[in-house]
Amino acid sequence: MSQHPDIIVIGGGIAGVSAAAELAAFARVTLIEGEAQLGYHSTGRSAAVFIRNYGNATLRALNAAAAPLLEAPEGVSDHSLLSPRGELMIATEEEQDELDSYCAGATGIEPLAPDEAVKMVPILRRDRIAAAAIEPDAQNIDVDRMLQGYARLFKARGGQVVTGAPVHAISRGHSAWQVGVGGQTLTAPVIVNASGAWADQVARMAGVSPVGIQPFRRSAAIIPAPDGYDVESWPVVVSASESWYAKPDAGKLMVSPADEDPVEPHDAWVDDMVLAEGLHRFEQAVTIPVTRVEHSWAGLRSFAPDRSPVVGFAPQAEGFFWLAGQGGYGVQTAPALARLTATLITGGVAEIADETIRALSPDRFQ
Repeated sequence: MSQHPDIIVIGGGIAGVSAAAELAAFARVTLIEGEAQLGYHSTGRSAAVFIRNYGNATLRALNAAAAPLLEAPEGVSDHSLLSPRGELMIATEEEQDELDSYCAGATGIEPLAPDEAVKMVPILRRDRIAAAAIEPDAQNIDVDRMLQGYARLFKARGGQVVTGAPVHAISRGHSAWQVGVGGQTLTAPVIVNASGAWADQVARMAGVSPVGIQPFRRSAAIIPAPDGYDVESWPVVVSASESWYAKPDAGKLMVSPADEDPVEPHDAWVDDMVLAEGLHRFEQAVTIPVTRVEHSWAGLRSFAPDRSPVVGFAPQAEGFFWLAGQGGYGVQTAPALARLTATLITGGVAEIADETIRALSPDRFQ
């Protein structure tokens, strides 16, 4: 392993792996992941859905930029990483304003009569639906194929992967960063902080001002499909207030309480009470009981204070590049942010509008 690459990427989730793959086309890159495998934390626990209208205006611009890269992922996969799914949003009378707010200014969302919503997902309680809308273009993302494809591309371009090696020290010399990993010290002029929930911790280790990245826990469970129904053709169903959502998953249903509890960075686990409350909210919206949970898990979604990702060089910290705060949008925005990271670091011409780049810049927290 070279101890003197041009760029060190810290974090082996989809953000770090995709950025490393793009950067490896221009430079010698080493990717460091503290866990024994890539994609162990948030990436491996994603709901795996691409929704163009998900997030604020900055994120919607990133979604639009990522869509063609997911549909034709050259060098990553020989065919699309997306497959049809759809997203159905339903609202009680109390949630109608939230549904209207979400749909305002969105593209590709169609209003749907409550009876049509029930026809689409027959277990929904008609008396609980005051309004509904459908985004037909919401799609599944093959997250594993995406992660492994970027990892292969990175290695094919000469990139080096170090796993099972947490970073324990970072310091800046006259012309390069020194990164302590295991019993070794690597040096590079540029480091990319793609460490997810740990992004602020990595910044502090490097003597760089944190930007306020806060991890939030998100839980999910797999339950059996209701008897007599083929759920695979159903869309993702989301309550307008985001108090729960459900998605077909290999012939079963994945149900999430859509929880967002602030936590410290850690290997997340399910809070049984939070999960039970979320499953109860789901039960109130459908005609079937939840009789068994086959499997449950939790992951961390990490946000900056304004809920937009943080992408760009840190002010007053030469060569320290932020790629953090992707929240619940990390997988679907990864191709666009990876391209942007490579462009900003190498001085290329960005494919993303200047307005969006400014909205992502860590300068906004100064």
